Amino acid sequence: MNLVLTTFGTYLHRNGEMFVVKVKEEKNEISSRKVRSIFITTGASLSTDAIQLAIERNIDIVFLDKYGHPYGRVWHGKLGSTTAIRRQQLRFADTDEGVELAKSWIIQKLDNQINYLTSARQKRSRLSAALTDKIEALEKLQAKIANLSGELDEIRGSLMGLEGKAGAIYWQAVNVLLPERYQFKERSRNPAQDEFNCLINYAYGVLYSTVERAGILAGLDPYVGFIHTDHYNKKSFVFDLIEMYRIWADETVIGLFAARKVTQALFDKLHNGFMLNKEGKAVLMDRFEHFLDEKIRYGHRQVQRRETVQLYCHNLANQLLEKSNETQ
Repeated sequence: MNLVLTTFGTYLHRNGEMFVVKVKEEKNEISSRKVRSIFITTGASLSTDAIQLAIERNIDIVFLDKYGHPYGRVWHGKLGSTTAIRRQQLRFADTDEGVELAKSWIIQKLDNQINYLTSARQKRSRLSAALTDKIEALEKLQAKIANLSGELDEIRGSLMGLEGKAGAIYWQAVNVLLPERYQFKERSRNPAQDEFNCLINYAYGVLYSTVERAGILAGLDPYVGFIHTDHYNKKSFVFDLIEMYRIWADETVIGLFAARKVTQALFDKLHNGFMLNKEGKAVLMDRFEHFLDEKIRYGHRQVQRRETVQLYCHNLANQLLEKSNETQ
């Protein structure tokens, strides 16, 4: 489980092998063996003993800003694995295999979107024509991406351009799935201009932290990207890899609207947009955590959905190690 602190003034400390969460006069004890990560979404206090317990148990403490973006992480200072993985990650981006890997992430992203919209079309026959049009457009763009060839620096612009066109089409399709009251004009961030974007931005922030954690544990360098360029202090690899998993946040948020769980009480209206309040964060995080914990088939076994990210990262790290050994 992830321990999520959403109440202002929460105090987290330690009692033996237990985390103790204190909110005013109320105390709750949680076994450290059950905690995967600790998310702090508001003003809270932590004891150094609690931080030490988290480090001993390999539990990361993630600080999220008001938009859900992780701005800091407390963790141990050890690498997830040998530095050979990171060296090979740098080399791999300049190879044909690196190009195909980068393309595969975007192709998988579009595949997820197409499958989701196809499933939605089956459930909502009145939207069949509108969704079919969008699905077919996404399939054409997916085929164009698959046919791109050349070195990554040469095709990066075309790849991101096609991805951008696909994104515009996909969000148009998502919009028709929402109640008319909550349909949006366009994607917006920091702050969101509407309730849907407010929820999806926060969910992406949480997902970003999950993907970053998986990469670090596998020994991958979060700063060495393939598609996104290596800007100073930008975790380009995380931005690359998250593309395959964004659909999880999309499904969760759209599902909240479909279940009529979204009300105005979940948001604080700003002078220039919207922000999730404590209740809104709790509603979103509860549904998203359940979604990520759900077991799905991966390979030949059933694992939690969130664990597939870790398995993918370990598999990629092993591939890079094998490449490294071949060149020695």
